[in-house]
Amino acid sequence: MSVGVWVLGDQLWEQQAALQSCANIKNLPVIFIESLNHVQVRPYHQQKLVLVWSAMRHFAAELKQKEYAVTYQECDDFSICLETWVRENKITELRVMTPNDKPFLQVIKNLKLNCKITLISNNQFLWIREEFSDWAKTRKRLLMEDFYRQGRRKFAILMDDDKPVGGKWNFDQENRKPPKGKLNTPAAKWFQTDEITTTVINKVKSLSCATYGKVEPFLWGVNRQQALEVLEWFIQYRLPNFGTYQDAMVTGEDTMWHALLSPYLNLGLLQPLEVITAAETAFYQHQLPLNSVEGFIRQVLGWREYMYGVYHFVEEEYQDLNYFNHTQPLPEFFWTGKTNMNCLKQIFQQIENTGYAHHIQRLMVLSNFALIAGLSPQEVENWFHAVFIDAYDWVMQTNVIGMGLFADGGILASKPYGASANYINKMSDYCKGCVYNHKEKIADNACPFNFFYWHFLYQHREKLQKQGRMSFILRNLDKMSAAELESICQQAESWHERETNRRDAENAEE
Repeated sequence: MSVGVWVLGDQLWEQQAALQSCANIKNLPVIFIESLNHVQVRPYHQQKLVLVWSAMRHFAAELKQKEYAVTYQECDDFSICLETWVRENKITELRVMTPNDKPFLQVIKNLKLNCKITLISNNQFLWIREEFSDWAKTRKRLLMEDFYRQGRRKFAILMDDDKPVGGKWNFDQENRKPPKGKLNTPAAKWFQTDEITTTVINKVKSLSCATYGKVEPFLWGVNRQQALEVLEWFIQYRLPNFGTYQDAMVTGEDTMWHALLSPYLNLGLLQPLEVITAAETAFYQHQLPLNSVEGFIRQVLGWREYMYGVYHFVEEEYQDLNYFNHTQPLPEFFWTGKTNMNCLKQIFQQIENTGYAHHIQRLMVLSNFALIAGLSPQEVENWFHAVFIDAYDWVMQTNVIGMGLFADGGILASKPYGASANYINKMSDYCKGCVYNHKEKIADNACPFNFFYWHFLYQHREKLQKQGRMSFILRNLDKMSAAELESICQQAESWHERETNRRDAENAEE
């Protein structure tokens, strides 16, 4: 019997379950595959392709140095490469760590290979899927805060016996300070490209399929050593002040104090517990502010694990949910960045250049606009999946369909995260450089965030009334006159008509 392991592109660590299951086998046959067909599912960001393929090639080289029998293939289709490799290496059992994404699990199940295929339980998250399911089945609502507290207890993170350090579980109220004055943000940890990455960049440049964004300058880390350097850099220079301005947005400040660790975590180059314990250790050793440390740990131990757990707990139909029946097509400016709304324009430019935007830019600007403008949740989710460097199916379904657009009707979030331009003006400097007036709801220069926000509340009042946290906001809707509401609705509808006409005109020219 000859066992071989297929290492997927987001499972790049030597302790991953499939490799560990063969730890006693010398010269273990291992295969990595770059599939051109797979990257044509959507127009992925070019830097995402470079990151994944370069990280795969670096990890393959590391395994080869450790005397694994590594095969690295570039193919159109996974099955063709696997069939040849299985035959040439006389593989009788192919082991694969269960993929994080449901669609890729189906890819594996559809394979017709002349060997046994064994899925090894995924060990890339703190909670295995069965544990999350057992927790979720006992609850009326899947509240992240409850799950986060359970995780703190389970892994003894920031705990004082059975109580949370500092007397509170959550310091989120201290992490919402608007940006004022000179912030003196720390530099990000970036890297020069090596020969492997340069080769991959040239490959991506030569692709004939549709892609998105700029491939250079490419500054991301591509191996575990570099990922560890980013973690160390964050702990030393960014974590101390991470919390306070966690929700702030500033023109020209792409990363603020954010960790930039999600691409590495999602590839397997870093593991969640080592990231969490690094932050906790720094808290105790250097007396770092608790609001910063707890806020960061909540993102990894809370949100990341929670999103993954919910993704695998819900039914397949989750991806198609559309609670508000929103059907407006995704505006072309999501791809081109050509819009007069300065907040969107700034973020689109940032994503085009780097494949990155931090969580408040994603939630309270991009998703917020998509929600209140009535855009199709599925089109928005597909766009998020295509353009972000840390995007995967398990990441984007729950974050966009559930958290960002409330298209699941409250399975995941306790209320829709819709907001007017007032929030963006408070938490950023974007409105200062915009042609629209963030105070106006009805006028030629009225900010679209305003008339879309009130139109959204008016249009979906009946459904929103069922969300307890929305009652206060809906009372403000009652204060508006019928004439004002009619003007707001007309302004929203006219905006969509103009976008439709513009799109039709561009299509006609093509």
